[in-house]
Amino acid sequence: MRRVSHELTMPHKQRDASAFGEGTINHAKLIPAYSLTARVLHWITAFLILTMIPLGLVIANEWGGFAQDALYNLHRSIGVTIIPLVILRIVYRWTHPPLPLPADIAPMQRFTAHATHWGLYVLLIVHPFTGWIATSAYRAPVIVFGLFELPPIWRESRAFSEQLFFVHALIGISIACLAAAHVGAALYHHFVRRDRVLLRMITG
Repeated sequence: MRRVSHELTMPHKQRDASAFGEGTINHAKLIPAYSLTARVLHWITAFLILTMIPLGLVIANEWGGFAQDALYNLHRSIGVTIIPLVILRIVYRWTHPPLPLPADIAPMQRFTAHATHWGLYVLLIVHPFTGWIATSAYRAPVIVFGLFELPPIWRESRAFSEQLFFVHALIGISIACLAAAHVGAALYHHFVRRDRVLLRMITG
């Protein structure tokens, strides 16, 4: 009874942080770390990224055959969708911050986790914009899911377009590497450390 009454009188944030103090899945208290909205936005973004990576590889190497143009349009459409989605995620995370990571995670791991998150946010905004600018310079249409066409935002220059598409590809590779590190870290926490870091984004 003393333990229960003590926890009830603790400040909210202190209770949230202490809930993860023991670290393991078996002992952690199920306090939601992410809201339903945050989780939905996360998994939609993850799905789009996991779609874009192989799609970009296929169109960059022209493996699409007769469907190459359709794949280009799909790639551009998803890229256009990612821009407002990531901006919404940033705003929502800023106004609805998640609970802190488990208390037993080392400071360097915390720093790496935050750097990976914000690095992905930045690259996921820069990447589609470089694609839009490069496509505009090439004077190819940006048709969004067959519904409407975005206007060009750069003057025509095939040479500049080719250079920027190269940068666009490098950013895509960087996103793939950060996403792989993010997934690997989540699996490490779940299967090796056996804490609730992964489950936070699944069940809250």
